[in-house]
Amino acid sequence: MSLEPLPAVTHWLVRHAGFPARRLEARAELALCVAALAAAAEAAPSAARSPLATRDPAQTAALRAHGLRRSQVHYKCDNSAKV
Repeated sequence: MSLEPLPAVTHWLVRHAGFPARRLEARAELALCVAALAAAAEAAPSAARSPLATRDPAQTAALRAHGLRRSQVHYKCDNSAKV
């Protein structure tokens, strides 16, 4: 599927549904358009889709280390059981 969904949907309708001589039901055409838009959104690069969904390994490792350090902040050493 191309990144331009309208030409792809129109081409499919011409090939399979006899468009423009015959039309599908309005709900069916709407479903095809929504499916084409969803497929185009899935095919878009992830950086263009959402600036929060980055895949930077260094940043991921830094965030993981930060979370580990935060989880160990309240660790208490118990020396009461001396041998």
